[in-house]
Amino acid sequence: MAAAARSTDRPGALEITRKLAEICGAPFARFAGPADEVAGRTARWVAVPGGPHAAAEVLRLAAAHDLTVVPRGAGTKIDWGAAPAQVDIMLDTGRLAGVWHEPQGSAVAEIGAGTPLRAVQATLERTGRRLPVDAPSPGATLGGVLAADEAGPLRHRHGSPCAQLVGVRYLDANGELVSVGEPGTALLGRAGPARGGAAALFGAAEVPGLDVARLLCGSQGGLGVLVSATMRVQPVPAGRVWVSRPVWTPLEVHDLVRAVLAARLDPAAVELDLPVPVPLPRRRIPASHPSVANRPDHPAVTGRPVRPAAAGSLVVLLEGGPADVAERADRLAALLGPEAVVNHAAPDWWGRYPFAPGDTALRIEVPINDLHAAVYALRDAAGTPVPVRGSAGIGAVHAALPGSLPPDRVASILAAVRGVLLARQGRCVVVSAPAPVRRAVDLWGELPTLPGLRTAKAHLDPHHRLSPGRLPGGL
Repeated sequence: MAAAARSTDRPGALEITRKLAEICGAPFARFAGPADEVAGRTARWVAVPGGPHAAAEVLRLAAAHDLTVVPRGAGTKIDWGAAPAQVDIMLDTGRLAGVWHEPQGSAVAEIGAGTPLRAVQATLERTGRRLPVDAPSPGATLGGVLAADEAGPLRHRHGSPCAQLVGVRYLDANGELVSVGEPGTALLGRAGPARGGAAALFGAAEVPGLDVARLLCGSQGGLGVLVSATMRVQPVPAGRVWVSRPVWTPLEVHDLVRAVLAARLDPAAVELDLPVPVPLPRRRIPASHPSVANRPDHPAVTGRPVRPAAAGSLVVLLEGGPADVAERADRLAALLGPEAVVNHAAPDWWGRYPFAPGDTALRIEVPINDLHAAVYALRDAAGTPVPVRGSAGIGAVHAALPGSLPPDRVASILAAVRGVLLARQGRCVVVSAPAPVRRAVDLWGELPTLPGLRTAKAHLDPHHRLSPGRLPGGL
């Protein structure tokens, strides 16, 4: 940080600050502070432009002085991925906010990149609509969600947030404002369970045109600065229920998920939670103990064995009309057996990541028939149960390794898991990690589309001014 602070004392630093203040307004341009970091890399300046044209001026200033620019929304995922090689200007999108062009009954809405997703949903809800997007990061902006291609449980039915795009406005590396698509004209077909994001799409032969919208998704600001997105909206479902069932093993999850999908119940989400089990004391309770004296069916009285506490939960969300949802919930409960429970509220863990700040967070993507193999491989490599949570219905889950693990231990776990996934057309990506781990391990693993990514970067940001080093391959 000291080096970053000294860099602002170099000749010309005050002049850059003055010009940023002219563009954004004095209260919205400043030297960066200790909190203005991107995966541990401290910025030199922070600029908060008041609109698209001001943001374009910031990028033109950066181009004129050969400065790098890294966009920031709410900062909920600022430590995800690789650290940038350099952060000169952190472009805060907080003032690029608002929900525009969304008359009642419209099937689309244009939304500023800096708008918190919660605010978008609250605004749309007043007219009985929603974005079918439920990113887990609390406080995340729409731009941040798209830049990370962050998806929650609803990805099962609706795909990633990028599947809901029908248009974007973004700034290229030279500060030119580019509009792609028009409201009402779909850029992308429904993505379904396919993995979205830039990493999955950089293999496209054509970079210009409508594919740019998809390239921006998951690019961490490395290909353009998103100004606004025109998104599909839909009516808020009148009925929602969560049908849950305890599960004991990953193989059991595999069988249950296959049964749920084969039943054609049109689930909105199929989520799995496998927390680290808490060992219970092995203390025998005498039959005369007050806690069981009036329970003749208790194992302490009957002598029958106790089924172990469940290792986790499989929960299926059903949405639609109230009568239709109730009928499907009854069918699903019968399918899952007597331990199934129908609830009108989501479990506490729903839509949350299994990792905490400081953990090494992993994302595993694998065909659903091999999800159990991936979980077993992770457990075997770690030598202990590892918390796993996510969309079992499409084979996309997150896991957490303790932040205290040495980097070489994390590297060996990754190598073992990736070896198992490689034969199953799966991937394991390090989402975030402590700095020593981030520097020591391969965050991305094998990426066949890397040549296409290089082509895209060379076309859209040839001077590597936008979030340099944030993308795979150090791009």
